[in-house]
Amino acid sequence: MIGEAALRLIFFIAVFAAMALWEWRAPLRPTARGRRWVGNLGLTALNTVVVRLLFPAAAVGAALDASAKGWGLFNALDWPVWLEGAIVFLALDFAIWAQHVVFHHVPALWRLHQVHHADEAMDVTTGFRFHPGEIAISMAVKIGLVYLLGAAALAVVAFEIALNAAAMFSHSNLRLGPRVERALRRVIVTPDMHRSHHSIHRREHDTNFGFLLSIWDRMFRVYTKDPAEGHEKMRIGLPEWRDGRTAGFIWSLVLPFRKRK
Repeated sequence: MIGEAALRLIFFIAVFAAMALWEWRAPLRPTARGRRWVGNLGLTALNTVVVRLLFPAAAVGAALDASAKGWGLFNALDWPVWLEGAIVFLALDFAIWAQHVVFHHVPALWRLHQVHHADEAMDVTTGFRFHPGEIAISMAVKIGLVYLLGAAALAVVAFEIALNAAAMFSHSNLRLGPRVERALRRVIVTPDMHRSHHSIHRREHDTNFGFLLSIWDRMFRVYTKDPAEGHEKMRIGLPEWRDGRTAGFIWSLVLPFRKRK
């Protein structure tokens, strides 16, 4: 378990550093860092602590426990490892996508998720700007699915690393060439694809829910190609909270309990 945590941390630091440097060298939009980064990274650190306190072994521990006890679908089957791994990867990614849709449409859950959308800019740190309550619910759902599938620990680790990298990439403030962007978008969620999801316009932010694979939004017809205002001029955030306070760490923690404007 220590090895799994260290491996994820190494990948996190490497991808974060690469994305931050890339944004600095080739940004799509002018974006303030400073207080925003302090608040967003503060939430990231707090969420890491909360998950380890509530779920010490996390999803990987659930996979190891399911394997030891013979629980779950794949612990009762003898399918090829690569096939089981591919199905686990797809199932977990779909579950994250579906959960994201639910958080947008259930008022109590939206109160938590609006912390993510309240960011008035969008860059690599937005990918980890979530309320601890949402992170705890998400981890509980993921653990339940891992037990149900009997997912192999290696498949879970691979998915977690890929999801974290995809969250940073899809939220990054990068300028990609049109051909590269179109090619990537056919398989994975690109920054241009996900940026529409952070529009202040409800008709746009209720589309493009994916973090990693782009197929689910097209399959369920909640796909938007580009924001109406264009990627460089579109307004990001929530219309009721565009007052500069959204960068604050404490403000973000309290947001779900505030009276809506």
